[in-house]
Amino acid sequence: MRSILLIDDEPIMLDLLSLYLSPKYNCIKKESPLGAIRYLGTHSVDLILLDVMMPEMDGWQACQEIRKHWDTPIIMLTAMSEKADIVKGLQYGADDYISKPFDEEELIARIDAVLRRQTSKIDKMFFDGLVLDNDSHQLQYKDQDISLTRKEFAMMNLFLSHPNKVFTREHLITTIWGFEVATEDRTIDSHVRNLRDKLRKTGFPAEDYLQTVWGVGYKWTSKE
Repeated sequence: MRSILLIDDEPIMLDLLSLYLSPKYNCIKKESPLGAIRYLGTHSVDLILLDVMMPEMDGWQACQEIRKHWDTPIIMLTAMSEKADIVKGLQYGADDYISKPFDEEELIARIDAVLRRQTSKIDKMFFDGLVLDNDSHQLQYKDQDISLTRKEFAMMNLFLSHPNKVFTREHLITTIWGFEVATEDRTIDSHVRNLRDKLRKTGFPAEDYLQTVWGVGYKWTSKE
């Protein structure tokens, strides 16, 4: 069963959403964005249903913070229905937007549509002879298997998914290890070094692509 993270500061609304969705989805309820972000640091979910009007951090801020670290689909749920508010949510990284009061069938239909788009994404990534297969959790270079740890695979997946994006060490720690795990910068450096070594042993020119951005972190450079 797919999981949905429900974020709303009103317990009654959380209970109502869970009542509607629990026959079809596993619902995780969080009354604050900060608590939800901490949860995402150690757990994966298939979709996030995010309220806008919350006291400590509004939904737009929460959406921006989540998008810094995860690509999980987000549907904004709010009483606001002005076009400017809808555009703002989408610009901040939301995948869809539904206004309160909502129709139960429409809500479920929108969730299903967003999840269909997510699962239709390509499960394999190709880069200059490299093939990363998310289904089998394998990486190959010119038909040679490259044995990676879970963390190395997650790091490689992140780099290939975002070519030319500079990742700080803090971002890599948060995304791969989670918010609540005590990990030092040198752990990231060690994993990058191991990843380069494994790529190099197959003949892949790792230094040309997996590059150090001094004083910041690392990036995967696309020559295209």
